[in-house]
Amino acid sequence: MEISFYCRCAVFTQQPHDLVVVAGQPVTLPCSIPGYHGIVLWVKDGLALGVNRDLSGYPRYAVVGDHDEGEYHLRIQRVELVDDALFECQAIQAAIRSRPARVTVLVPPDDPAITGAPVVSLRAGEPLNLTCHANNAKPAASIIWIRDREVLSGAVYSKTLLRDGKRESAVSTLHIPASSVESGQIITCRASNKAVPSGKEARVTIDIQHLPLVNLSVEPQPILEGNLVKFHCSAKANPPVTQYRWAKGGNIIREVSGDTYEVVVDHSFFTEPVSCEVTNLLGSTNVSRNVDVYFGPHMAAEPQSLQVDQGSDAVFNCAWTGNPSLTIVWMKRGSGVVLSNENVLTLRAVKQEDAGKYVCRAVVPRVGAGEKEVSLTVNGPPTISSTQTQQALHGEKGQIKCFIRSTPPPDRIVSDRTVLESGTSGRYTVETVSTEEGVISTLTMSNIVPADFQTIYNCTAWNSFGSDTEIIRLREQESLHLAVIIGVAVGAFVAFIVLMGTLGAFCCTRAQRNLKGVVSTKSDIRVEIVHKDHNAARETEEHAAIKQLMVSELCVGHRPVCGHSSTSCEQRYSILPVTQHGPTSRSYFPKWAQSPFQVKFHVYFYNQNRLW
Repeated sequence: MEISFYCRCAVFTQQPHDLVVVAGQPVTLPCSIPGYHGIVLWVKDGLALGVNRDLSGYPRYAVVGDHDEGEYHLRIQRVELVDDALFECQAIQAAIRSRPARVTVLVPPDDPAITGAPVVSLRAGEPLNLTCHANNAKPAASIIWIRDREVLSGAVYSKTLLRDGKRESAVSTLHIPASSVESGQIITCRASNKAVPSGKEARVTIDIQHLPLVNLSVEPQPILEGNLVKFHCSAKANPPVTQYRWAKGGNIIREVSGDTYEVVVDHSFFTEPVSCEVTNLLGSTNVSRNVDVYFGPHMAAEPQSLQVDQGSDAVFNCAWTGNPSLTIVWMKRGSGVVLSNENVLTLRAVKQEDAGKYVCRAVVPRVGAGEKEVSLTVNGPPTISSTQTQQALHGEKGQIKCFIRSTPPPDRIVSDRTVLESGTSGRYTVETVSTEEGVISTLTMSNIVPADFQTIYNCTAWNSFGSDTEIIRLREQESLHLAVIIGVAVGAFVAFIVLMGTLGAFCCTRAQRNLKGVVSTKSDIRVEIVHKDHNAARETEEHAAIKQLMVSELCVGHRPVCGHSSTSCEQRYSILPVTQHGPTSRSYFPKWAQSPFQVKFHVYFYNQNRLW
């Protein structure tokens, strides 16, 4: 009877219903049977959890509510995945049960993980592949990639159901080409499901590693030979630089180890590049550069002196280096004619006159110049270039010199006066001396006799190419005593002319000052002609003629004076002979003298008691 009472009166006013709950959160399943005081049983997936409020086997579970009001609510603390089940509330004595209630437990994914995070390193030029894992989620997490607030597409997504049959693990792989990857970029992996709609994120920083990027500079500019310059090797490297190494022309400079190299440059830097090698963990980068050094000419290929046969070609080769570009000039020493502006000078069919010194000159504008001299020797017949008339003193030792230019040297040199090549024969001795310019053959005669001045001397030289002959005459040389006398006579004559000119100018000036009021008489002017000659028989006749000529000259030269009186000019002048002792000179003849004898004259002008 009692059971039927429970059956007729027990009714659920609250029943559990389906719930979706995130793992870790509490949940309460309601169950209310007012007026029922019998046994209440909670069932999970068909298994009883306990009677009434005794759920000692499930520490997170508890039956809560007012018992007197018939409240048997099931409260679960910190829901777990095991709580994902069907729950029923049963009234045993009343034989009633609630409708089943599905508790769905949502499990957020574990924190996403990017393989290689937090920094993913790759070498420059390589594509980027990123993998993000979002594990143990219910339902499986969705994964997106974000860079600079932009969702990246193209990721490959997959998920795997775990053994518990409820949770899943998700994997997303992102491929980024090398051209789209930059070092320092941050890429985000975001995993989300219903448990965490806002998602969970993981970030990775892209680190692009590369060999050192090197720039080699040099200061100051422009660079002049002999200046101090600084080479700077700037490098960007990831990982960082571990070593610098310098070289010049391939030779390691061991005394320099940093990123700067200071040196005084010379012309070799123009052809021997400076290199800087920078190393990091990935490897090394080597950069080299030729230095644009301004320098004057430096010989690159030195020309050689030549000896060629007459009629052959002579080819000289001369090479210079310089910076800026240089100009080459070939000239023959002593000539201003430019023969070539090329490295090679070619002389076609050379003659003996082409022999000599040639200069290869190089000029670098505004920097410097240099030159190299070479010799051209032309093989040909001898050439004799001696003075054709030579002098000697009678009774003394005399010499005749014969100068011979000959390449190759002469085989024979002969004077046909004695047909003597060398040594001594009678009064004659022949000596041959070689010099840089040629060969001097000297014929020495021990005692010059008059016949030697009448002889023709023949100097002949031979070599393998031919011969040459020179005719030389010997002339008597005046003695030193006679030369001194002649020199003194010439000097005295010049002094006399100067004195006479000065005296004449002075006298004319004084005469004109005293013309007024002065009357000249026969005794006013005195002319002396001094002459000495050993031929007394001719003196009277010639002396009279000369006196007459002198009077005529004086009359013509002094017309104003003579014209002062009616007396004739010839009557106013007297010619007084004066004897002069000593030798007469041959160096002066008056223009009016008709015979080769010498005269000297002195003209004195007298005016009363005054000498003009």
